[in-house]
Amino acid sequence: MAQDDRRIATDVRHQQPVVADQGVVPDDAFRVPIAGDEAPVPPQARSRRRGRGALREVVETLFLALVIFVAVRLVVLNFRVDGLSMSPNLANAEMLLVNRNVYFHFDANRWRNLLPGDDREGEDIVYLFHPPERGDIIVFNPPVGGPSKPYIKRVIGIPGDRVTFANGDVFINAEVLPEDYIEDGITECPSSSRNCDLGVIPDGKIFVLGDNRNNSSDSRSFGLVDVDSIIGKAWITYWPADDIGFVPHEDYPGIPDSADRGTAAASGIGPRKPG
Repeated sequence: MAQDDRRIATDVRHQQPVVADQGVVPDDAFRVPIAGDEAPVPPQARSRRRGRGALREVVETLFLALVIFVAVRLVVLNFRVDGLSMSPNLANAEMLLVNRNVYFHFDANRWRNLLPGDDREGEDIVYLFHPPERGDIIVFNPPVGGPSKPYIKRVIGIPGDRVTFANGDVFINAEVLPEDYIEDGITECPSSSRNCDLGVIPDGKIFVLGDNRNNSSDSRSFGLVDVDSIIGKAWITYWPADDIGFVPHEDYPGIPDSADRGTAAASGIGPRKPG
């Protein structure tokens, strides 16, 4: 190598690097922070953070409780039995949960008439679950002129039935109604009452009686009950603790139902005892 070439190489090795005036990126900019590098949080800031977290938990809990409460109230209501009209099957001060949606119904024709075409006349009532059934214990708004508190009674007659009374018995479509759940097994309807034979029960109406027949204000005194006035079906007893359980539903297999029920009722045949 020539002498001039060696001198140039030496000068290049000893030359200091030139840095632009635009700024220098420090080595620390590429270093990942590690634990302990953060500035300590003052105790007051930590307290505020804990306070906000606790408040958020409280708000979330209250909101969840509200959602659950509203959801439950949409399905059931709680009632207290007041009086002895349903004795011996429901006692005074017994606490019940009432299913308020089991009889939910609507007029299908009302919705069909929103569609183009000829309007449908009359009503076509559709029950989402089932209509009131004979033997159900229901809670309903009081009849006109009655007390302000709801009534609780048992459904005895449903649309298409004819309810009559004779010899201490209840008759449905001229068939004696077996009622081993009432206390004395005798049901009287005062001759002065206009409701001892109301004829065939029309759609949208029911006939109700209290189980304690000698101490009950029911359809014998105020007549038929409108289905739309029903609050719900007695579902569960939850107090007193010894009586917790489902409210029993009574069945009457010997009484004709549905399409079979209309023959005797429509013919006007009076009550008769089976031979």
